Amino acid sequence: MADAQKSMEYFYAHLFVLSPEIRALFPFAMDDVRARVFQALARLIWSLDSPQYCAAYLQQLGKDHRKFGVREKHHQAFFDALLVTVEHFSGIDWTAQTKAAWETALDYAKAEMVAAASADAGRQPGWWVGEIVRHDRRTDSIAVLTIRPDQPLSYAAGQYLSVQVMRWPRVWRNFSVANAPRLSGLLDLHVRAVPGGMVSNALVHHVGAGDTVLLGQARGEMTVPDPPLRDLVCVAGGTGLAPIKAIIESVTGATSYGPRRNITAFVGARRPEDLYDMRDLRVLQSAYRSLVVIPVVSDDPAFEGTKGLLPDIVSRHASLESSDVFICGPDDMVRETERVLAGRVPADRIHRDSLDAARGSGRQELSR
Repeated sequence: MADAQKSMEYFYAHLFVLSPEIRALFPFAMDDVRARVFQALARLIWSLDSPQYCAAYLQQLGKDHRKFGVREKHHQAFFDALLVTVEHFSGIDWTAQTKAAWETALDYAKAEMVAAASADAGRQPGWWVGEIVRHDRRTDSIAVLTIRPDQPLSYAAGQYLSVQVMRWPRVWRNFSVANAPRLSGLLDLHVRAVPGGMVSNALVHHVGAGDTVLLGQARGEMTVPDPPLRDLVCVAGGTGLAPIKAIIESVTGATSYGPRRNITAFVGARRPEDLYDMRDLRVLQSAYRSLVVIPVVSDDPAFEGTKGLLPDIVSRHASLESSDVFICGPDDMVRETERVLAGRVPADRIHRDSLDAARGSGRQELSR
C-alpha cells in the first residue's frame, strides 16, 4: 500500500517472466492497467472480512476477465506472482503464518473466479461483436451510437458495458446503455470524447456506420424494480443522462401492468448547446404525461430556463421524501447531490453506481 506503482511494476515484471504468453492479453501501455489492478487487489483484500460481498466481487471479476481471453492457467500464474510480490514487499514481516494466510486467501480468490468464469461460459459469450448501425454527432464532442450485437446481450436499464475499438486493441472502457432493452436488441451509447481518452475519442471522431466494436458483459447496480416501487426523481449531469434515459424508458414502458409512477428528470449541462438529447426527452415526455423533464444550465446567465448547479436545484424539489432518487454524472456532482439529499431521503432510496467500483473497472471514459 505504501508504493502502489513500485509494487505493481515488480508484480508484472515477475508475472511476464513466469508466464510470457500472458503479456499478449494486455495493452502495450501498462500504466493505467497497473493502477486499476492495484485498486482491485486492495478492494479484494479489504473485503475478505465480508464473505458475501467478497464472493460476489470475485465472481464478477472472474466473469469480466473472460473478455480479455483469460483462461484457468492464467489465474494460477497471476496469483503465484502476487504471492511472490507480497513476500518481497513484506520484508522482515513475512513469516510462515503470514505466508499461510496469504496462500489461503489467494487460493480462495482463484477458486471463486475460476468457478464463476466456467459457469458463465455455459450461459453467454465472453464478448460480443457489435456493428455500428448509426453514428449521430450531437455536438463537437458528443456522439450517440446505435449498435447491433451479433448475439443477444442481456442487460437491465441503468447498467453499463465495456467497449473495445479496433483502433486500440485490448483497451476496454465502460459506457452506459442509453435505452431500455428492445426486441431488436439494438443498444444506444452516449459518448463524450474526453481529453486523452483513447476509446471515447475513437467512438466520437473515428468510427461510423458499418464499423465494428467489441462489447463486454453488462454490469451495474443502478437499476429500478419492475414495476417500480415509488415515484422517481432522476438527476443526470452531461452524458450521465445515458443510464437515466434507459431507466425512464423502462418505467414508462411498464405502465400496462403496473402503477403509473411520476418521474421528474433534472438534466444538467454547462451550456444550452450541451443539452444534446432534449428532442428525444421531449418525445418521451409527450408520450408519458407523468414525466417532467427540467433542463438545468449552470454557465449561461442568458438561458431562459432553470439556471444553477444541479445539486442546488434538486434539493428544492418538493416530493423527494416519497421518491427513489437516481443520480448519474460527474463524480463531484454525484457526491454533492447525495450530500444535500442526505437529510431528506433515506440512504436506501438514493441510487448510483459505486464510484470506487467504477474506477476499478476502468470507467475513466464512462458516459456518466
